[in-house]
Amino acid sequence: MENSILRYSLVERVMHWIAAVTYCYVLLTGLAFYSPHLYWIAMVLGGAPTSRFWHPWIAVTFFGVLLWMLRTWAADMRITSVDRAWGKQMKRYIENDDEALPPIDRFNLGQKYFFWAMLFAGFVLLVSGTVLWIPEKLPWSLRDVRYIAVLLHVSSALLTIGAFIIHVYMGTAMVRGGFTSIIRGEVSPAWAKMHHRLWYQRVAGK
Repeated sequence: MENSILRYSLVERVMHWIAAVTYCYVLLTGLAFYSPHLYWIAMVLGGAPTSRFWHPWIAVTFFGVLLWMLRTWAADMRITSVDRAWGKQMKRYIENDDEALPPIDRFNLGQKYFFWAMLFAGFVLLVSGTVLWIPEKLPWSLRDVRYIAVLLHVSSALLTIGAFIIHVYMGTAMVRGGFTSIIRGEVSPAWAKMHHRLWYQRVAGK
């Protein structure tokens, strides 16, 4: 794209899609284990034993990618006064009236909330999932820990599902050009100036 601006490096895009694929796999197999009515999903994905084996390992991979993102985007994901000012006008974002929004940096407040929600919930899923992964390692006297682990696992999973649905919708239907940016890695100067003005000014030297 001529006169384009690099928004996501190749490594960032690859890690993003690894996170997306691994999350979807863990989500689908988790739903299969959660309800008998969804058990057919496990059969589609290779059968119950296969899904049971890969579910925790793929989950660990997903969380590992989240840690990579934390290390890479830690500075970009800090919530600042600029974000809070933008958040007060979030209704305009929902109404697709971006021109009236306060200027924002590389990621907007909604994207930052999504990131922290997935990271926090992912950590809870990892810890609670470990308890469910190796229940035979826990003494029977700690059986209440298993019940708590189930509650935390399901609650955190529901949080990620809601956040994921909103993230996909906003990135594909609401913000035109957002989805293609995570595929090609580039955006037009006009898009950058419209949606992430402070970031545009910094990278373009304006």
